[in-house]
Amino acid sequence: MNPNDPNPDVNHEAQDPVAAAGAAMSEVEALRSEMNKLREDSLRERAELENQRKRVVRDIEMARKFANERLLGDLLPVIDSLEAGLAAAGNDASALRQGMELTLRQLLKVGADNGLVAVDPVGQPFNPEHHQAMSMVPAPGVAPNHVVQVYQKGWLLNERLLRPALVVVAQDA
Repeated sequence: MNPNDPNPDVNHEAQDPVAAAGAAMSEVEALRSEMNKLREDSLRERAELENQRKRVVRDIEMARKFANERLLGDLLPVIDSLEAGLAAAGNDASALRQGMELTLRQLLKVGADNGLVAVDPVGQPFNPEHHQAMSMVPAPGVAPNHVVQVYQKGWLLNERLLRPALVVVAQDA
């Protein structure tokens, strides 16, 4: 330490320009190396995210494509029954009718097993959420705003309306 030095706090040895340049270059190289590593990590993560997005899109597409697989598999015996009934019926209308009734029961069971419920509201109060009124008629002995006749059954799928019932409603007397 020099007593005549106006800046005693400054380290004069560190002010060697070659040493300072070397230290600065090694720091720059360390920062470049870290920046390159971060860039590579960022690109790798971006690629992983893109691959994951593509996998999710592919999985969703497959789920849509095969969503009805179980239902359609359950319907195959119904198709078999219809084909067998038509092959065996010949000219006997009663056998054909019996076969159709059995097949309808089988089809309704498949529907019920998959959450399908019929809306057949004869005698019930009119419900605009499940019924579509086709007309109103005077109906002695039936309470006003109750369903008198069903033109076409409605259907619920897992408690959500699939198709409203087409009905005739009793009007006020």
